Amino acid sequence: MNAVNLSKQHPILYQQLVTLSSQADAAVADAGLDPLLAELVKIRVSQINGCAFCLRMHTRDALKKGETTDRLAMVAAWWESQYFSAPERAALALAEEVTDLPVPAGHDWDDGSLTDAQASAISWLAVAMNAWNRVAITSHYPVAP
Repeated sequence: MNAVNLSKQHPILYQQLVTLSSQADAAVADAGLDPLLAELVKIRVSQINGCAFCLRMHTRDALKKGETTDRLAMVAAWWESQYFSAPERAALALAEEVTDLPVPAGHDWDDGSLTDAQASAISWLAVAMNAWNRVAITSHYPVAP
């Protein structure tokens, strides 16, 4: 498949995605969720989708915000570790459900750790991140050391 830079071909649609993403970030903040949790969700969604561009960007963002390398190393197998709080575990499970619609066994997010506003904010964050992953992958954004 030839690379088509989606942002250059349809800049208005790209800007609308920027707006959606900003609104999802604001919903996360308004719901009282930690900005580090938002980065973990963005990283997990990007891992599932195989988006190297977004993985690099959000890993760097998480480190700048104070995330530890140990926790970042565990995001891909969060359910196997004790690194994450109940709300973080619920948010990661919910992000997986939104990204990979068949729910993986044992990944039920609805354990009461998230309010309805928080669950909605995480869902919108995952929806926006899924869209970004598809833009970056389809456009073949370069990812070099």
